[in-house]
Amino acid sequence: METGTSVTKDSRTRPVPRLRPTGRVPWALGLPATVAAVFALLPLGYLCVRALEHGPGYAWDIVTTERAATLLGRSIGLAATVVAACLVLGVSLAWLTTRTSLPWARGWAVLVTLPLAVPSYVAAFAWLSAAPELAGFTGSALSLTLVSFPYVHLPVAAALRRTDPAQEEAARSLGLGPVRTFWRVTLPQLRPAAAGGAVLVALYVLSDFGAVSLMRYDTFTRGIYTSYRASFDRTPAAALSVVLVVLTVVLVAAEARTRGRAGYARTGTGTARPADPAPLGKWLVPALSWCAAVTAAAVAFPLATLGYWLAVGDSATWDPARLTETATSTLAVAAGGAALTTVLALPVGVIAARHRGRAAHLLEQAAYAGHALPGITIALSLVFFAVRYAHPLYQELPLLVGAYAVLFLPVAVAATRAAVLQSPPGLEDVARSLGRGPWRVLREVTVPLAAPGVAAGAALTFVVCMKELPATLLLRPTGMDTLATRLWTETGTGSYAAAAPYAAALILLAAIPSYLLGRHRT
Repeated sequence: METGTSVTKDSRTRPVPRLRPTGRVPWALGLPATVAAVFALLPLGYLCVRALEHGPGYAWDIVTTERAATLLGRSIGLAATVVAACLVLGVSLAWLTTRTSLPWARGWAVLVTLPLAVPSYVAAFAWLSAAPELAGFTGSALSLTLVSFPYVHLPVAAALRRTDPAQEEAARSLGLGPVRTFWRVTLPQLRPAAAGGAVLVALYVLSDFGAVSLMRYDTFTRGIYTSYRASFDRTPAAALSVVLVVLTVVLVAAEARTRGRAGYARTGTGTARPADPAPLGKWLVPALSWCAAVTAAAVAFPLATLGYWLAVGDSATWDPARLTETATSTLAVAAGGAALTTVLALPVGVIAARHRGRAAHLLEQAAYAGHALPGITIALSLVFFAVRYAHPLYQELPLLVGAYAVLFLPVAVAATRAAVLQSPPGLEDVARSLGRGPWRVLREVTVPLAAPGVAAGAALTFVVCMKELPATLLLRPTGMDTLATRLWTETGTGSYAAAAPYAAALILLAAIPSYLLGRHRT
C-alpha cells in the first residue's frame, strides 16, 4: 500500500495511509481472491485439456463434421433472429416510454421489464402447451425473444433519458422530419447501448438450453447435452463446448470493435435538459396497442397458461408432497450456491474496488471467466474433473454448488465491488493507522459497511441459482430434483398439467427475493 510520512514530537516517522487505491494487494485479500480466480478458471482450462486428450486431429475431425456445421448454423441463425427482433422491440418500447406522450408511460416501462423474471423454459412451456405446432425454430425464437428483449430496452431507455435533445432540434430546424431525424441523429447516439444489449441477448441465446430443449430445436447447447448422454467418450462433447466458447469470445470481441472511436457524449457547456415529449397524435392507439400486445405476449400469456393448467390439473397431477420436497431441495441448493458465490466474490470485489495494478486487474478478469461459458459447458468440465480427479464428488451436492459459484461469480463480484466503492475508504485508512491488519480491517470495517450491497448481490445470486437448468441437470445428485429440472422432465413428456405446479412455484419463490431486492434498490 502506498504511504506517506508524518513527523511526531520525538522526530520519528511512521507511515500514514493515503485515501487512494494502491497497486499492492495484501495477502489477506490476495490469497482468497487467487483461490476464487483459479476456481473460476478451472472449467475452461480443463475443458481445453479434455478436448485435446486424443490429439488436435481428433478434436478437429469432431468440430468439422456436418453435424457440427449444422449446429453452428442453427445457433447463429437463432441468435441473429432473436437479436433482430429484440432490437425492434427494445428500441421501439424505449422510445415510446421515454420520448413520447404515451399515457401511463411509467407503468408500461415497468411492465416491459417483467419478462426478465420469467425463465426461458417457462416461456417455452407456456407457448408449447398452448400451440404444439410452434415446436422448433419458430417457438424457440418466439420464447427467447419475449424473455430477452428487456436486455435491449433497459440500456436504450437509459441512453434516451441521458441524451441531450439539442441535436435533434437542430436537425428538425434544418428541415428534417421526425422519422429522418430519428434515423440520422437519434439512432446513431443509441448505437453503443443497443449494441451492448444485443450482445447480451446473443450470449443468452447461445447459452440457452431450456427453451430449445423443450421446443426440440437442436442448437450447440442441446447438441452438447445429447453427445454427453449418448456416448461414454466425453471428448466430442468437450470439443463442441470449446467451439461454443470460441463463438462467444468472437462475439464479444466483435461488439467491442463496432464501438469504434467515435464520441457519443455531450461536449458543450451547460447542462443537458430533458427532451419534450413528442405528441403521438394519430399514432396514439397503435402505440398503446403495441405496448399492450408485447406485455400480453411476454407476461400475461405465460401467467394465464400456468393458471389454466393449474385449474385443469387433478389429484393425479398434483402431488403436494413431491412439490414440497422439490421446492425444499431448490431452496437448499440455491442457498448453498449463493453462500459459496458470495464468499468467493468478497475478496475479489474488495480488490477491484480498492486496488489498482496488473494483479488486481487479472484477479478481477479471471473471476469473470465463467460469464463467457454456458452452463452446460461448465457442467461438462466439472463432470470431467470429478470423474478424473475427484470421483467422490461426482453427482454430489458440493459439485453442483461449485458449478453455481463458477457460473454466477460475476454477479456477486459486481455487487460487492459497487457496494465497497460506495463505502468511505477513510474509515479503513483510520483503522490501519490504528494498527489494524488487513484481515481485521476487512472483517471489522469493510464488510460491515458494504453489507447491504453484498446482501443484495447474494439475493440476486440466489434467484439465478434457482432458475439454472443445464448444469443442474448434469450435476444434481442421483434422486434429487429441483423445480427447474422437474418442470423440464414433465414438459418433455407432454405432462403440462403436472409441470404447471413446478413452474408456478418457481416463479413464486423467485419473486420473493426479487421483490426484496427491488425494495433495496429503490
